[in-house]
Amino acid sequence: MKLILTLVPAIAWGALPLAVSRIKSNPRNQIFGTAVGALLVGLLTVLVVRPAVTTTDFMLGMVAGAFWVLSQVGQYNAYQAIGVARTMPLSTGLQLIGTTLIGVIIFGEWHSAAAKLLGFMGILLLVLGIVLTSVQQSTQTTGRGHQAVVTLVLTTIGYWVYSAIPKVASTSGIALFLPEAVGMVLAVLIYLLVTHNFKVIKEPASWQTMIAGVFFSIGAIAYIYSVSLNGVNIAFVVSQLSVVISTLGGLLFLHEARHGRALVLTLLGLGLIVVGAVLTTVIK
Repeated sequence: MKLILTLVPAIAWGALPLAVSRIKSNPRNQIFGTAVGALLVGLLTVLVVRPAVTTTDFMLGMVAGAFWVLSQVGQYNAYQAIGVARTMPLSTGLQLIGTTLIGVIIFGEWHSAAAKLLGFMGILLLVLGIVLTSVQQSTQTTGRGHQAVVTLVLTTIGYWVYSAIPKVASTSGIALFLPEAVGMVLAVLIYLLVTHNFKVIKEPASWQTMIAGVFFSIGAIAYIYSVSLNGVNIAFVVSQLSVVISTLGGLLFLHEARHGRALVLTLLGLGLIVVGAVLTTVIK
């Protein structure tokens, strides 16, 4: 049971982009459905677990959820422009680099010289992995694809903030889940209002993509319990196997074709990202 719970975050988060990409929808449908799905799971979780949360931590959770939406919009746009198999290694690698550096600079992780050496070796491997899985097909990327990649890189800051806020909160991870979901929904509503896309709420695809919110929520809740069972290091590293599931799933099930040298470099890049994740996490 412990092993299954440890693997659930990787499976759920790896399946999320595959599930949402199989539904005929646009990024606005997808982000609305994901946020609403997460809110419903959050409400159910509160009814079952009944966690206590302070007002300050509730506000912090809402801010974290809002920043998550910023990044997820960039990711959903990238799915359509360059495909899941290219988006996920790039997005995951950038998340790992950013959250690792935040941990070192702000929270004082990697105390020893050896830890710093291994950690920055891990970051180098992450960068190399990103290059191998993404840049090697840049000549085939359209103008829309280039724009999506730039947007993905810039909006990744949202994931960094989302990952950092729980470290300064005083309540447990499960208590923050509903506040984060509330922040997600509010951020999505503001996004739709600013972009004049409120009609999305009435579109069937928006409600169909609630399945993405369920996948996200299952992964997030299982990750919280995995941390309590295995510790942050093991739980985090195993969860990053989601990038392998989503990338290979994009190639196999979404038919995002790669052949020959491109396929070999993609697989090699994935391997480097996983090794880099291990190095930057287990030494903390």
